[in-house]
Amino acid sequence: MPSSWLQLSLKAPPAALDTISNFLIEKGSPGVVLKRDEVRAFFARPIKRSVLKKDIQRFLRGIREIYPIGEQPLRWTVLKDRNWNDSWRRFFAPQKVGKGFWIIPPWISPPSSQRRQVITIEPGMAFGTGTHPTTRCCLELMEEVAASLAFKDITALDVGTGSGILAIALAKMGAGKVLALDNDPVALKAARLNVRSNRVDRVVRLLNSTVGAVKESFTVVVANLTAETIVALAQALQRKVAPDGYLILSGILKPKVAEVLRQFPRGLFLLARQKIQREWATLLLKKRG
Repeated sequence: MPSSWLQLSLKAPPAALDTISNFLIEKGSPGVVLKRDEVRAFFARPIKRSVLKKDIQRFLRGIREIYPIGEQPLRWTVLKDRNWNDSWRRFFAPQKVGKGFWIIPPWISPPSSQRRQVITIEPGMAFGTGTHPTTRCCLELMEEVAASLAFKDITALDVGTGSGILAIALAKMGAGKVLALDNDPVALKAARLNVRSNRVDRVVRLLNSTVGAVKESFTVVVANLTAETIVALAQALQRKVAPDGYLILSGILKPKVAEVLRQFPRGLFLLARQKIQREWATLLLKKRG
């Protein structure tokens, strides 16, 4: 465990605090403290502060259409160990997601219910611990797709896998082959550990690659990214979905939905479902045969 921590302090309107805190937790903070107009998040050292800073600033720019957030300085403070080694874990609890999953950190015993499968995720510097609305909505739509396909002989592609949570879920739903992509070595390291701990390494293949470099097509493609990234990758994503296959797109702020949908023409894709949670939209598209 780390001997010291970094505290990030960020001013924001009260209405935006919940959204920002969810994002910071998904980026690896084991917990946040909310003040009236401020978020304080804690990160274990060592940490790639420059990469994290860019991700946070990009996220804040993305939500300015919803919340009046100006250019805010990110204030970092080094904190010496104050029994964080034990106390930080209290910020995480088992999460029920969809109809079929528990998401738990590795130090918590699985709930006794036998009706849900367990996905164990180590919180760290990789997006996807099950708390963010985009992750939860992806999992819920994946369950719907799995029910409609019975997931027999299904192949799946997870673009921007982060912690690997969606790839792991696809494998546990019965997909026979899952390819999970990310260009962040830190995320891939975290995903590799999570894939192994969930015992799906025979099904899930992790790859440092762009979606355009992948040759085959898949029954199910999931991309929990940002609206801007989805727009940039739209042509490549279209090609990776097999005929009659499904494409799940998330990380989209509600004002950006129309822009994203324009990249997937109605003659080729049908909007089968749309889930809205807070300010986030998740889209389920079906490719025509």
